[in-house]
Amino acid sequence: MFLATILDTIFWIFFIASVGPAIALMVVIYNQDKVEHEPFPLLMKLVGGGCLAAIPAMILESIGEPLLTKFIDPGSPLYSVVLAFLIVAVAEEGSKFFFLRKFSWRSPYFDYRFDGIVYAVFVSLGFAALENVEYVTGYGLSVAPTRALLAIPGHFGFAVFMGYFYGRAKLWEDAGNHKRSVADQWAAVLSAVFFHGFYDACAMSKSAAAGVLFLVYVVVVDVIVFLLVRHESSTDEPV
Repeated sequence: MFLATILDTIFWIFFIASVGPAIALMVVIYNQDKVEHEPFPLLMKLVGGGCLAAIPAMILESIGEPLLTKFIDPGSPLYSVVLAFLIVAVAEEGSKFFFLRKFSWRSPYFDYRFDGIVYAVFVSLGFAALENVEYVTGYGLSVAPTRALLAIPGHFGFAVFMGYFYGRAKLWEDAGNHKRSVADQWAAVLSAVFFHGFYDACAMSKSAAAGVLFLVYVVVVDVIVFLLVRHESSTDEPV
């Protein structure tokens, strides 16, 4: 009985450390949806889509990284930049967008512009939560605080930029402007790839200057994301 209690306690500690930060940010964006809250089954489906996105992302990264070493010296600064932008960011954000669109684009509940941000965040945090479980169980609780303060909010921020354009793409599609809709869907993916790639490129670099740039970047992006969410929530409109 005592052993079972200890094991239960350890499980919940690891669970909260791994998944808690993602759940907290899901609650935050859910509460920012002022017009109407999205149905729980759809949101859980999107979280599941984020978890599924980890599979193609992992496959693409496992293919792309060895190929990259054939063209660029892994010891060069350029290698980290190309790996961050063209391999990791493209694989992860592209996979997230695939499941985001698959599970929400034709949903009857996708009827307001801000829904695009909500959906993108839930997909991205599903991905981030699964990734966090892997890190915490693999490296221990020591990595949990750093990931809670940087990695999870990072995925949240990338998703806000993706959702910003995704909501507008839906708006244009329903207005009959397919070309503008496609352009905004591309903008959704590319904006997330850019912010994700920049984040990873700074994090991968071992120079002191990159470390300072990384901290400044995180603060600036967090402020922009906060203001963007507040603005989009207060100016929401039907699609």
